Formats: sequence, structure tokens, C-alpha cells
Amino acid sequence: MNICNNILETIGNTPLVKLNKICKDLPCTVYAKVEYFNPGNSAKDRMAVKMIDDAEKAGLLKPGGTIIEGTSGNTGMGLALVACIRGYKCIFTTTDKQSKEKVDILKAMGAEVIVCPTAVAPEDPRSYYSVSKRLAKETPNSFYVNQYDNLSNRLAHYEQTGPEIWEQTDGTVTHLVVGSGTGGTIVGTGKYLKEKNPNIKVWAIDTFGSLLKKYHETGILDEKEAYAYITEGIGEDFVPQNYDMQYIDHFEKVSDKDGAVYARKLAKDEAIFAGYSAGSAIAGLLQMKEQLKPTDRVVVILHDHGSRYVGKIFNDDWMRERGFLDEDLRVKDLISVKKDNHFYFVNQSNTVRQAFNMMKEHDISQMPVMDGDKMVGAISETSVLGFLLENPMNNAEILIEKVMSQPFPMVEESTYVKNISALISKEVPAVVAKDMAGSLHIITQYDIVKAM
Repeated sequence: MNICNNILETIGNTPLVKLNKICKDLPCTVYAKVEYFNPGNSAKDRMAVKMIDDAEKAGLLKPGGTIIEGTSGNTGMGLALVACIRGYKCIFTTTDKQSKEKVDILKAMGAEVIVCPTAVAPEDPRSYYSVSKRLAKETPNSFYVNQYDNLSNRLAHYEQTGPEIWEQTDGTVTHLVVGSGTGGTIVGTGKYLKEKNPNIKVWAIDTFGSLLKKYHETGILDEKEAYAYITEGIGEDFVPQNYDMQYIDHFEKVSDKDGAVYARKLAKDEAIFAGYSAGSAIAGLLQMKEQLKPTDRVVVILHDHGSRYVGKIFNDDWMRERGFLDEDLRVKDLISVKKDNHFYFVNQSNTVRQAFNMMKEHDISQMPVMDGDKMVGAISETSVLGFLLENPMNNAEILIEKVMSQPFPMVEESTYVKNISALISKEVPAVVAKDMAGSLHIITQYDIVKAM
């Protein structure tokens, strides 16, 4: 029988999957090392077990003890798995920029989670680094993991992730692309691969707001490089001890927006539902297109699962609020944010006065004119009011067809907003959209501006 004694035995041997669509413009072959197949849904499971194993061997963690760590969520999940199986307690600190899903998952695993402010220096007593260190000093029989400076972190990837990639590619890998955070994954994996073939290029994906790229290129720890950013899982405002820069050939910075957009594209193009840093890794690779050739075989490590970010990068409202959806915005997105989706219209048999009263009652500036289910014309507040002012004594029985203009253009809900913008003008103030259920909706220029 092929049976695991506990969930920790399922860690590792994650699949390598060829990317067929999202990297189609690259001249090379690209494979994704999909780390969310680990039981905690991230690459951090590997080093979590390794750090606890080594702490137990060194006598730093004793039975019934408490594991304490500052985490962006994934390391905490890996440590929580170990704690559940081996009978430890967990206290984790994290930052207020991390997704709610990460915090809720850690609590579901029995951990206590303390949320700390993001926009403070690492040495600030309120930072999640400082709070975790203080708790470790105050808590009896506790072990402060310190994933940033604990070299068992990178050793786990040297012993596991590197050999797996080498074996899965039959030693043909030419480039390794990894989001850079604590440094453990990229340095451990990169070290192993470079020992096998020194010509392998190791590219680190960084984010704007992180100081790692400049430090790698100049050796200068410039705190002015560090500022608040949205991307989760990569970038640092200090240099963890797990970094050994000799194993990294290049740092590439990726914007918050591109990381989010390409995580969504991974899901749509490849059916790989991965996290924020995975999108950043793909975006960074695409930015370096000119440095690749047809014979190259690139491995991109996708660190974690998209379920950690459902309330953020996979939430249209969250993306829209930050201006990340401008290329993907469709008519259905406009419909979803409209407070009043009632389809107001007038019949061809209505009078001008009736139309004006309806527009005034519902505070709307334009309406389609219908003949049964068919749209036969359109009216605007300007044209109706103008007619009433010009004909103050004789308008009660005038039918709306006397003042209506051509019908509004009809569009489908899948239409891109950038395409309907060209249809709206002073003469054509709106379009009518039909959703999947067959219902009709008015889309105005105001709706577009509000959604963007």
C-alpha cells in the first residue's frame, strides 16, 4: 500500500508544467514549478519542516513548546502544519497588507495571529519583526523561527527544490526565475543548480518599493529605496541572512499592477490558480524577453495558491479601486457596480410630457424608446426639455416619436469598455447592454468614469 503516515510526508515532488499561452511571445520554452501542490499550498512548507526539524535536533524546540514567527502567511501555514502534527502551539505576527484569507487560514489551523502595521521600519517596536522577537523573549518554552536569517530555510530548497528541478528537466534547465522574499527559495535552489551547471542563469523577481535590487547591484543598503507596496510575498526593506548574492545573476523589478494582472492571466490562460508573486514572476520573465533564445529552457517557481488572494487580486472591485483593471474592464464589470440596474424606458406610444415626468422622477438624463421588445429610438433630457420649452401650450398629447433620435447602440456584456467609449458622444450619450440572462442595461459615460 502507498500510504503517508501524516500530511507532512506529502510535501515536495511538485509538478513541472509547461506554459503554453501566457509566454507564447517568448522565444524559449517555459515550465512552471507549481508549488501549491504542497499540502499547505506553498513552497514554504518545505522550509517550515526543515527549520523545525533542525530546531528539534539542536534542542531549541522542546515538546509542548510554542512556535513564534513573523510571516506574510505562507510560512505560517507550513509551520502550522508541523505544529498540528507534532503538538506545538503557534503564535504568528503578520502585516495589515496581507490578505484576510491568509489570516483566516492560519486561525483555522489553530494559530494565534497578531496583525501589525506595514508602514513602519523593521526595527520599529510595532513592526511584525519586532513584535515576534519580543513575544519569543516573553513566552516560556518558545522557539523564534526567524525564517529570514534561519539558514535551514535555504538549505531546504538546496536539498529538495533544486534536485527536483534538475531531475524533472533531465538537467536541461538554463534559467531559474524566482520571486525574491526571504531569499531561501532562490538561493537554495539556485546554489544547487549552479553547482550542477554554472551556466544556469538565476533571475530574482523584485518589486518596486524593495531595496534588494539596488543592494545586489551596488552593495549599498539604501533605505530610500524602500517604500510601501501592495505586492505580497516578494521584496524586502532589509537584507535577510539567507541571501548569498553570488548565486543570483539579476534582479528584475515588477510593478504591483503587473503582478496582479499576470496572476489573473495565469488562471485564465493556463488554468493555474496561483498567487500574487507568481504573477510577478511571469511579468518579470516577459520583461526580459530580449535576453532569451529558442534553445533556452526556463523554470519559473510559482510559490503559492490563488485562494490566498480571492479578496484582493481576484476581486474585480479591489482591482478596479487601484486602477489595475483598465485593460480588462468589460461592460459586465460596469453593470456589476451600478447601484440601480433597473432598465428605464418609454414606449413609442407615450407622450413627451410622460417621458419628461419619468426622467424627472428617476433622475435620469436619457432613455431608450421601445415598441414592444424592439428599441426604436432614444430621447435625452436636453431634447425633451427643449421641446417642452418651445411648445408650452400644446404638448400634452404630442407622442414621443416626434422628438426621439436614433436608437442607442446595442452591445454585449463581454464588450471591452475601451470599445464602447468610441460609441458614446454628445449626440449618442449612452449604449444599451444585454447581459447573459437577456436583460437590458443603460450604460452612460458617467458609468464608465465611475467604474474606472
